[in-house]
Amino acid sequence: MKPEREFTGRHALAIFVGAFTIIIGVNLALAWNAVSTFPGLEVKNSYVASQNFDARREAQEALGWDVSAAFEDETLVLSVRDAEGRPVQLGQLETTMGRATHVRDDFTPEFSFDGRDYVARTSLASGVWNLRMRAQALDGTPFEQRIEIYVRG
Repeated sequence: MKPEREFTGRHALAIFVGAFTIIIGVNLALAWNAVSTFPGLEVKNSYVASQNFDARREAQEALGWDVSAAFEDETLVLSVRDAEGRPVQLGQLETTMGRATHVRDDFTPEFSFDGRDYVARTSLASGVWNLRMRAQALDGTPFEQRIEIYVRG
């Protein structure tokens, strides 16, 4: 018959240190991943940005635009319609296509107006993408919108 092993203070200390080492290690790994994949700030000073937010929003809503985007057959289509459903030609268009969680896949699609929509040939991996657009109406009114696009895999 084997002698019974005693549970000593050293055993308790080893379990305690081992458990907290795992917990702290996992927390550090998660914190590092969160910080390394954060795409950055939207604005440098949120208070200053908020000072003219309502005026910008009201001007943008007064345009009455309906904006949508779709991806099919390696073609990204950005559709901008006025209140009557007619295509809108923009004075200026800047876009960034990317993921919400990191900037690694960000790129700038080259859109061209075909008389009805803005079209760009590109390839997208499956998943959720964000099209962040900054446009300007022909009268100079700025327009900003983020459009979520889901690409099936």
